[in-house]
Amino acid sequence: MNMKKVDLAKITLGVLFLSILIISCFLVLRPFLPALVWATMITIATWPLMLMMQRLLWGKRTLAAMFMTLVLLLMFVIPLFMTLANVTEKAPMLIELGTSISHSPPPELLWLQQIPLVGDKLYEFWQQILASGGQVLFAKLAPYFGQTARWFASQAGNLGLLFVHFLLTVGICGVLYHSGEKAADGIRRFAHRLAGERGDNATVLASQAIRAVAMGVVVTALVQSSVAGIGLLIAGIPYAMVLVVVMFLLIVAQIGPFPVLISCVGYLYWSGDTTWGTFLLVWSLIAGTMDNFLRPFLIKRGANLPLILILVGVIGGLLAMGIIGLFIGPVVLAVGYTLLDAWIKENDQPAATAVVEPPKAE
Repeated sequence: MNMKKVDLAKITLGVLFLSILIISCFLVLRPFLPALVWATMITIATWPLMLMMQRLLWGKRTLAAMFMTLVLLLMFVIPLFMTLANVTEKAPMLIELGTSISHSPPPELLWLQQIPLVGDKLYEFWQQILASGGQVLFAKLAPYFGQTARWFASQAGNLGLLFVHFLLTVGICGVLYHSGEKAADGIRRFAHRLAGERGDNATVLASQAIRAVAMGVVVTALVQSSVAGIGLLIAGIPYAMVLVVVMFLLIVAQIGPFPVLISCVGYLYWSGDTTWGTFLLVWSLIAGTMDNFLRPFLIKRGANLPLILILVGVIGGLLAMGIIGLFIGPVVLAVGYTLLDAWIKENDQPAATAVVEPPKAE
């Protein structure tokens, strides 16, 4: 029997060349990968909205892509620019505030008594802390307030870099909006070439998982932060726009808007405005708990996947990979879950439909 001779050197050099090529491409694209990943997630999540705008704009894809890009600029880049400008403007005041706190005695917090129902108990608890050594503890921690304030002020440069990344992300989104079908077709063809029909199904499932996370996490964050921001505006809280952006980021990170809302309620009571403080307290309870029913409803509309799978993927991805893990985590779990489920059920149909034929009579 003639056996085909294997050219081991040729195979080894071919694999080595492909590895070098892939690594080189990765190194070239590495500075753009965060923006590219974010743009892909945003485009997939908002693709139905883009198609709707295309129908409204006389079927013109270019006009729809320009409109969606402008909306992204208004929603993300401009608020971030305002936040950066405010941080830069208030940096000296922040440093001065931290320095003054570090050289002053602990505050009395008399405004705690004006909080309904629990105000007296909170004030009494604060006095007990001061009486049981809290003043000594405050004296030890006071020098760090100034350092913390200076650190926050120094982060303006990082916000500027984030602003550049946001601009790049919005630009890539505009390109994907204009020619998204070609990119999607290329990815599906690659997945089909890699794993056949199952690879193509996994690609479709990944897009559904991204849309489910976008609906359940990002849309919930937009709605919840907007409702909370309306309450801040009505109550007359200064820099409400900046606080809305902070609440949006906290909600996306699964922390919730309560840290900002409670701080604003405390500010109103501290300034003596108990009426608006009570209003904002009630408003905070409504805005802070609306995600308990809004998020599950939106996630189930985005993809027919177990809710616990999406939530675990969101939290686990956030802890493992940072903010981008909010999308990558659920996608990985959704694809892995579906592939495992398909593999387990692969032989169920033949087993279920198998029929034992009786022996034939001779």
